[in-house]
Amino acid sequence: MALADRVDEIVRGLPRGWERARLELTMEEPEDADRAALILAPATPGRSGRAFTVYVHGGTRRLAPTPELVRRIVARLDSEGIRARVRLAGHEAGDAAAPEAAPGPEERRSLSASWDALVQRLPPDWTDLYAEVELDSTDYLERAALLLAPVNPARYGGTTGLRFRCARRGGYGAAAAMTRRTLERLDEEGITGRVRILRVLSDTSPAFTQGPVWRIGGRSV
Repeated sequence: MALADRVDEIVRGLPRGWERARLELTMEEPEDADRAALILAPATPGRSGRAFTVYVHGGTRRLAPTPELVRRIVARLDSEGIRARVRLAGHEAGDAAAPEAAPGPEERRSLSASWDALVQRLPPDWTDLYAEVELDSTDYLERAALLLAPVNPARYGGTTGLRFRCARRGGYGAAAAMTRRTLERLDEEGITGRVRILRVLSDTSPAFTQGPVWRIGGRSV
């Protein structure tokens, strides 16, 4: 049975009202463990040698990683020909007595949806902007940087943020549509965080340049 199908079987067999399940994946071949770690990274697993622990969240709390995300990630192990064993190591039931706090609008938004909302609030003649994706965990940094590569992201300071430029008409910076697509790729892998626009200019007309230059903290960006 494929690993992804086994994950489906385990999740379907959980009791009604389950809140969190702990899955243990053990690689059959020790030499596959490092490659598996890269594939499993979006699920933020714990690791001990060739064994990985992944927590799957169900219920209504909208926490990640979800069963669907874990299934898609584990399916990548199948497609890469990495053989492993998966078992249910434990699960937790939801606390029916504890009231659930309703998430705010920003918590419900994906990164791509947040980007859409930010762009809609910009003046219609905007031409250049400088933005940042602040990730919820340092575990996401390596994978997020790879997925954001088309927008040429850069680390800034000691935060978990990746900053980039976007240009609406031309010049230096990724196109708005490309920016949205890269953020959508983060959403697809369960990488969470916040996106914000730090600087924006309108109606610029570069002459013999690739566009405006901002100086932030003594650096040109």
